[in-house]
Amino acid sequence: MIDLSDLRTPGWQRVVADLVAPAPDDAGFLERLAGVLGEVSGARQAVAWRSDANQEPVAAFLWAPRGDRPRPGTGDPPPVESAPEAREACRAALERGHAAVFGLGDDELYDGSAGRGCLIAAPVPGASAIVTLLVEPRSRPALQTTLAVVELAIGYAHHHGALRALERVRASAASLDLASRLIAGVNSARGFRGAAMQVANDLCRRLSMDRVALGWARGGSKERGGAFTRTVAMSDTEHVDRRMAMVRRLESAMDECLDQEQAVLFPPPEGSSPDPLLARAIVHAHRALAAHDARLRLITVPLRIDDRVVGVLLCESAGRARMDADAAELLQATMDLVTPVLAVRRSDDRTLAARGLDWLARAGAWAVGPRHTAWKLAGVAASAFLLFATLAPVPYRVGASMELVPRAPRIVSMPFEGVIASLGRARRAGDAVAQGEVLARLDTAELELSRLDVAPDVLRFEKTADEALRQGDVSQAQRALAQADQARARLALIDERLARATLHAPISGRIIAGDLADRLGAALAQGEVLVELADVGDLVVIARLDDRDAALVREGSVGTIATASDPARRVPVTVERVVPQARADEGRNVFLVRCVLDDPAPWLRPGMQGRARFDADRRSLVRIGARRFIDAARLWAWW
Repeated sequence: MIDLSDLRTPGWQRVVADLVAPAPDDAGFLERLAGVLGEVSGARQAVAWRSDANQEPVAAFLWAPRGDRPRPGTGDPPPVESAPEAREACRAALERGHAAVFGLGDDELYDGSAGRGCLIAAPVPGASAIVTLLVEPRSRPALQTTLAVVELAIGYAHHHGALRALERVRASAASLDLASRLIAGVNSARGFRGAAMQVANDLCRRLSMDRVALGWARGGSKERGGAFTRTVAMSDTEHVDRRMAMVRRLESAMDECLDQEQAVLFPPPEGSSPDPLLARAIVHAHRALAAHDARLRLITVPLRIDDRVVGVLLCESAGRARMDADAAELLQATMDLVTPVLAVRRSDDRTLAARGLDWLARAGAWAVGPRHTAWKLAGVAASAFLLFATLAPVPYRVGASMELVPRAPRIVSMPFEGVIASLGRARRAGDAVAQGEVLARLDTAELELSRLDVAPDVLRFEKTADEALRQGDVSQAQRALAQADQARARLALIDERLARATLHAPISGRIIAGDLADRLGAALAQGEVLVELADVGDLVVIARLDDRDAALVREGSVGTIATASDPARRVPVTVERVVPQARADEGRNVFLVRCVLDDPAPWLRPGMQGRARFDADRRSLVRIGARRFIDAARLWAWW
C-alpha cells in the first residue's frame, strides 16, 4: 500500500467561499474570479480581459502565483505572456460562446512532446469579459479535467449577477419605500415650505442624520452663471436665518453641488474601486462646512426634474448614519421621485401672474432651444400661415354650376297638318345648313286639288253677281259677291299653304336636335317640332348662382368656366345679364346669370356643363372660410 496523504487539494471550501462572497462591484468580482481560476488550474498566469463589441480585448487584471508576484512598491506587474495569442484566443472564445483550449506553437494540444504550453480562454457569463489561463504542457486528459474545473468555477458568475440584481432590487425597493413615505408627508403638509420641512424632518429621522437641509434653485440659468440656491427648510428648525454663518456655508455647499449637477460625498470615497464621479467631485465648500468637526460627513444630491436641477438636498452626520456611495445612490433615487411633487407644491403656492410668467419663460426656452426642431418649424409654418390667412387679402371667387347654350336657337316646326314628301341635304343632328336652304317639302297634292276646285267658284260667283245687277236684284248680287269673296279667301289660304309647303333654314348653322330622316312620309300635326337649328359658334354661358351669392355678382363681373369634359382648360367669361327673378332648382333658389365667352374656343359645344367662378372682391382666407357661418349666425340671430 502506498501512502498518498501528502496530496493536497486547492482548498475548495475557501474557493467556493471566495466565489459566492458578495463583491463590491463587477470589477472586483472579475479580479477575484481570475485569481481563483489561476489557482485551481495551476496556471502560470491568469489574465482578465475586457472586450466590448468590435473592439480589441484589453487586459484589466493579471494574476500570477505567489512566487512570481512582485512585492508591493517594488515595481510594475509582470507583462502578459503570449499577449497576441491570448487576444486571438479571446476573440475565438467570444465567437464560440464557451470555454476553449488553444495550443501554443505548432501543435493545437500538447500530446506529450515538449512545447510552450496551452491557453484556456473562458468567457464570463453576463459580462463583456474573458479570462485566459496560461498553463504548462499537459496531457489531453489533464487538460480536459482542467477545462471542466474552469467551466465549473466560471459558472459562479451567474451567482454574482444574481447577487447584483438582488442588490439593485433591494435598493430600488428601499428608495420606493422611502419616497412613498416622504410623498405621503408632503401631501399632508400645507404649502411648499411646510412640505419641504416635512421632507427634511422625515429624512433626518428615518436615516438617523444629524441635520438635513433642502435648498431650491433661484435666479437665472446655470449656463449664464446666475443660478444659486436658497435654503427653504432645515430639519428641526422652524425659521432659517440666512444671516447666520452656518446657513451661508450650507448654501455654498449646495451651490457647489448645483454647479456640478451631481451628488457630492465628503470625505470623497476611497478604496480599490471607488465611484469615479463621486471620487472626482469638487468638495471645497463641503470641506469648509465640515471644518469644525473632524467626524462630520456630508452627502449632497441634486434635485432633478427631467434634465433640470431645481434644488439641492444636503445631509450631515457625525454619528451612526450610513454615509457612503450606496447611501448617496439611495438619496438620489428617492429624491428623483419626490422632487416633482415638491415642484408642484411650489408652483401651487405662487401667484397666477408668477405662474404665467414661468409658463412664458418655459415656452420661450422651448421655442429658442435646440431640441424639437421639426415641431418648431411646423409651428413657425403654421403661425405664418395663420398670420397670412388673417391679414393678407386674396381674390374671393363664388362658384356656380353652368351650361353652354346657343345664343339664338331656331325651331322649325310643321306649318300645317300634312305629310313630308321629300327632304333636303341636311337631315340629321350635326349636319350644317345655310340660311334659306331647303330642309323638307310637304305633300301638296291635296292642296293643289283643292285649289282647282275653289278657283272656278270665284268666276262663277262674280258672274252671278253681274247678272243679278243687270236684272236689278241687288240683294242677290250682294250675296253672290260675298260668296265670291269667300272663294277668294279659301284660294288665298290654299296658296299660302302651298308657299309654306317648302321648309327653309331660317339661319346658317347646324341641326342641334331632331332627325328629319325619321319623319319622311309621316303624317304630322300642325306645330309639331321637326328640327332645332343654332349657330354653334355663338355660345353663351348660363350659370345657376345660389341666392346667398347673388349680391356678389353683377353685370360686368368677370370669371372663368371649366367644363366637365376638360376641367384643366379655363375659359374667361364676362357677365352679360343677371336675371332678376329667382327660380327653384333642386330644392334651392338660384339666379340665372348669362355670360359671354371672352375667348371662344372651337372645342366648346352646346350642352356642355361644368363650373363657373366669378371674381367678387378681395378678402382674407379667414373671412372667406367663415363667411357662410357668419351669415347663417346673423340670419339666425337677426343681426
